[in-house]
Amino acid sequence: MVEHVYRHRVRYRECDPMSVVYHAHYVDYFEAARTEALRAQGLPYKTLEDAGIIMPVVEMNVRYHQPARYDDLVEVTVRFPETPNVRVITEYEVRRAGEEPILVAGRVVLCFFDTARRRPVRAPQQLLDVFEHATP
Repeated sequence: MVEHVYRHRVRYRECDPMSVVYHAHYVDYFEAARTEALRAQGLPYKTLEDAGIIMPVVEMNVRYHQPARYDDLVEVTVRFPETPNVRVITEYEVRRAGEEPILVAGRVVLCFFDTARRRPVRAPQQLLDVFEHATP
C-alpha cells in the first residue's frame, strides 16, 4: 500500500464568511495529496501525462465531520489501498496537524485513459513498478 501525508496551510481565500473551509476546496487538497504521493514515490504525474496517460475522476465520495478553519495547518493522508488495474482507488483523511479527529474523509476513483486512443487502459507499467517498490 502506498501512503503519503500532504501538509497544507488553509488560506483566507479558501474560506467562507465564517472562516470555515468551503467544501469544494477539499477536492483540491485531495488532488494535491495524490499528485505529491506519486511524486514522493518517484513518479511525477507530469511523467504520465507526457506518456499520453491522464487520470479522470470517475467516482467521488466526501464525508464532512468537522470544519477546518482559516490558518489551520491540515494534514491530508492519502492511501492507495490496492494495486491499480484500469482504475485506481484513493482514500483520504484530513486532520489538523498533530490532532486525531478526522475533519473530512474521502474516496476517489480514477481511471487510466490513453489520450491518443481515447479510451481507458490498464495502469502503465511505470506506475505498477511504483506500487511494487512503494515505501509506505
